[in-house]
Amino acid sequence: MTAAPPDRVRFDRIFSEHYDSVMRYCHRRLPADDANEAVSEVFIVAWKKIDRVPGGDETLPWLYGVARNEVSRSRRSAARRGSLWTKLAGQASHPDPGPEVVIVRNAEHERLVDALATLSQRDQEVLRLRAYEHLTLAEIATTLGCSEAAAKQRSARAIKRLRRAAEIPVVRQPSPDSRAIQEGGDG
Repeated sequence: MTAAPPDRVRFDRIFSEHYDSVMRYCHRRLPADDANEAVSEVFIVAWKKIDRVPGGDETLPWLYGVARNEVSRSRRSAARRGSLWTKLAGQASHPDPGPEVVIVRNAEHERLVDALATLSQRDQEVLRLRAYEHLTLAEIATTLGCSEAAAKQRSARAIKRLRRAAEIPVVRQPSPDSRAIQEGGDG
C-alpha cells in the first residue's frame, strides 16, 4: 500500500482538527443550507491553497478568515436573490387563459390549418418555413433556391391567400405620413 501524498495527509489533519470549529462559525452566521455550502467552500479553498495554509496555532484563524469571506459572499448572494424576488413580485402576472380563450384559440388554429390545406404546395412550403421553422426571408430564399426579393414576394402572396382562405380581415395600419386626428379635434 502506498502512502498518501504529504499535501493529502496535511489536508486530512487540518480537516479533522478544524471542521467542527469552522462549521459552528458558519452556522452561527448563516441559515443551515447556506452554512453547509460555506463550510464546503472553506475546505475547497484550503485544499486548493494547501501550500499557503499556515501551520500550528495560525491554521484556525486562517480558516476563519476564509469562512468570513464565504459568509460575506453567501450574504451577498442571498441579498441579490431577495432583490430579484422583489423585482419579480412587482411584475405583472400573466394568468393562464381561461377555457373560453383556449376554445377560441383552438378554433382559430383549426381554421388556419384547414385554410392552409387549401393552398398550393408552394404556398404551404413558404408559410411553413416562416411559421414553423422561423426562417428569415434570406434563409427562405436559400432554402427555395430563389432571390430574397422573390422569397419576400412569394411569402406576401402566400399570406394574402391564406388570409383569404381563412377569411381573416386585413387590418390597415395608418401610414407614417398620415396624421391621425385625436378625439376632440385637431388641437
